[in-house]
Amino acid sequence: MQHTPNNDRKVLSGVKRIVVKVGSSTISDNLVINQAALDGLVHDIATIKQQGIEVILVTSGAIAAGWPHLGFSTRPHTLPELQAAASVGQTRLMSEYADRFSHYKQCVAQVLLTQDDFSDRRRYTRMNDTLQTLLQLNAIPIINENDSVSVEEIRVGDNDTLSAYVTNLTQADLLIILSDQQGFFTEDPRLNPDSELIHTITDISDETWKAAGDAGTNSGTGGMLTKLHAAEIVTGSGEMMIIALGREPLVLTRILKGELLGTLFLPNTRISGRKRWIAYSRPPKGYLVVDNGARNALEQNGKSLLPAGIQRVVGHFNYQDTVSCISENGAEFARGLTNYNSTETTKLAGKQTQDIENILGYHDYDEVIHRDNLVLLS
Repeated sequence: MQHTPNNDRKVLSGVKRIVVKVGSSTISDNLVINQAALDGLVHDIATIKQQGIEVILVTSGAIAAGWPHLGFSTRPHTLPELQAAASVGQTRLMSEYADRFSHYKQCVAQVLLTQDDFSDRRRYTRMNDTLQTLLQLNAIPIINENDSVSVEEIRVGDNDTLSAYVTNLTQADLLIILSDQQGFFTEDPRLNPDSELIHTITDISDETWKAAGDAGTNSGTGGMLTKLHAAEIVTGSGEMMIIALGREPLVLTRILKGELLGTLFLPNTRISGRKRWIAYSRPPKGYLVVDNGARNALEQNGKSLLPAGIQRVVGHFNYQDTVSCISENGAEFARGLTNYNSTETTKLAGKQTQDIENILGYHDYDEVIHRDNLVLLS
């Protein structure tokens, strides 16, 4: 794990747009919304917004805001009950935010999303148009997953990942995830009190993933693993991310002033909005094991992936689905949009381009993945 113990936070001085993700543990206690914590969060966001920084808020807490009003003695557990609680709680949570931000003469807008909104390119671009317009009109978009209707097939699954998707979509400069931990530690601090807070991470290595440990509190679904996945998405696209303690007073204001709070994940090379969508906004439907010669052609020479370079096909996918490219040693090194479905690609694997028509009875493309639809991963 590569990190620097004394990070200079001057890299944050040019930030103009941020996404703030708030976990349930930051704004609730014992699975019930904490009014004082919500007051502090809104004051903090209003303060940085008054300084000219655009803010998008991704918030958990709908279920915590809803279940006490439905007659439950404890947080429900079945999916229909959780969806009912989210349906009731979402309106109440938005009302709580709207009332508080109105004291600062700031307007909020509710946006409920599912995985389908990110997977479909047309919906993705329309969603971006809406969010960009809201920001231009000086509103604060408040985003949550549409838990009242989401089922497994269309769920993002956790708001850490959702916030990373939104950061990529809007090309925000920084994602700040507010957590029940001070940041990312060398080991789980709940298990080892001698673990050390890492102020800056420059490379998300196998050692980093090992240090992430298991899930966090029972207030939400996200632990350090989901936060690290979010960091991988954001930094892989060329933006920064910070994990910090949500209950720290004025934590956002202080971070943006350069105070050494939380853990800063430094970015890789910035990539275009379209390539962000290909690489990180829709889960791969399958993967292609690629031989070393083809991998070198993709990475070093900017070539397309031809059938001859594919050794094995795994998963079920259709035309224009996202698939992963896996090296012979099992490492994912690229993602792209496939020109053939999984059945067709299996038939073509290892074959020459001139044989495509004889094998399939038609020849729509020379490439399984064209280089314009391929993204190399760091």
